[in-house]
Amino acid sequence: MSRVLVIGGSLGGLMAANILLRAGFEVTVLEKATASLDGRGAGIVTHGLLKEALARCGVPAEASLGVAVTERVTLDTQGQTIGQVHIPQILTSWSRLYALLLEALPAASYVRGAALKSFEQDAHGVRVLCEDGRRFEADVLVASDGIRSSVRAFLAPEVKAQYAGYVAWRGVCDEAVLSRLTLNTVFETFGFGLPPGEQLIGYPVAGHGNSVAVGQRRYNFVWYRPAPDNGVLQDLMTDADGEHHPLGLPPNKVSWRHVAAARQAARDKLAPQFAEILEKTAQPFLQPIYDCYSTQLTFGRVALMGDAAFVARPHVGMGVTKAAQDAMALCNALRALGTSPEALNQYESQRLRDGQAVVERGRQLGAYMQATASGLSDMSRDAATVMQQTAIDLSTLPT
Repeated sequence: MSRVLVIGGSLGGLMAANILLRAGFEVTVLEKATASLDGRGAGIVTHGLLKEALARCGVPAEASLGVAVTERVTLDTQGQTIGQVHIPQILTSWSRLYALLLEALPAASYVRGAALKSFEQDAHGVRVLCEDGRRFEADVLVASDGIRSSVRAFLAPEVKAQYAGYVAWRGVCDEAVLSRLTLNTVFETFGFGLPPGEQLIGYPVAGHGNSVAVGQRRYNFVWYRPAPDNGVLQDLMTDADGEHHPLGLPPNKVSWRHVAAARQAARDKLAPQFAEILEKTAQPFLQPIYDCYSTQLTFGRVALMGDAAFVARPHVGMGVTKAAQDAMALCNALRALGTSPEALNQYESQRLRDGQAVVERGRQLGAYMQATASGLSDMSRDAATVMQQTAIDLSTLPT
């Protein structure tokens, strides 16, 4: 049986492993974390191609993914609706997809605490050495180890994540603690706030225990704010004890001073409904916005996929769906041509341009934020355009 090693056990790696396993391949996933990844991430917009990939992963068709919404609304600073469009979607959460995908994968195929140290390849296969001394062999290796991919760093060190000049404040607020005003005007929608120089989106997702019952859901928000790389970003990424976290600030390490300042800014700049959501979110966290653009996906018997290959700004709402498309294309190529460099080259020919296009679209949608962060404030936008272009299914767009 042909063997495939997948580096990275997050959503992309789990999708690739499940799809390949059901296509007859022997698959082992190496995840560096020792504990479950459950609880990481927040809301996710679903698209048709993601649902197709989940079906190929063995996720039951009747499995509830999340919360269905039909309307998008934009609220002004007074909380009044200034725009509305009809776009039906299902909004899910990272935790829900992780639980479904991990349950679908045999436990023996998922190896925790396996941090990559090095790897080598030749005409016969790939050999991986982990930090703890464990060794693994396979015919091909698939790197799905995220924005700071160790595999990509070995093979294409020139490809690095580029900071976009702004951050996203994120979090989820329990439905049960919100006022009737917020529940009645925005909770059941994909909501937008467009204060000058900033942008907020929010939507309902499953709550504790992945419940989608009314009263038990949560509202997920993403609030983009300028943070120039001139000391402002560095200050935000420094915790209350003065320790700087340049590669990512854990949610529980975000300075209480910065959280307090963000909540005050929400009261000053956002609709009261959004300000309430920020106020009642127990642990808001922040995420610097990057993009990453590859010019090559395959290197002999090694292939990049998911965020290891491309990172698009969250405005596109395609991160998980893009990884799903990668996983399906990879499986199709390996089934057609076997676990060979030729198959990986076919995968690259199918996914390279699409991945580049998603990154470029993210840059277009984030141009307003980037211009604001750079001090260029002459870019205009309107609510209808923003609502119609954010986090939509790219397959519905003209080529």
